[in-house]
Amino acid sequence: MEHGNRTKGDGNGPLLSQRAAVVFLLAALVGIGAAVLSCLAGNVWPVAVGVGCGASAVAVVLFNEIID
Repeated sequence: MEHGNRTKGDGNGPLLSQRAAVVFLLAALVGIGAAVLSCLAGNVWPVAVGVGCGASAVAVVLFNEIID
């Protein structure tokens, strides 16, 4: 897949592309939501954080596939 908005290695470009930033933002929101819902369901916070991390990992894969 060719992307025309790749930056050159001069150091003046963005650290992340817009697509990557959106994917990571949505994954973070999904992870936080899953962690909060898990905590409200009665789980202790380490379990809730684990659930949130798992949901974030799955969300990155999902959003990476559906956002083009």
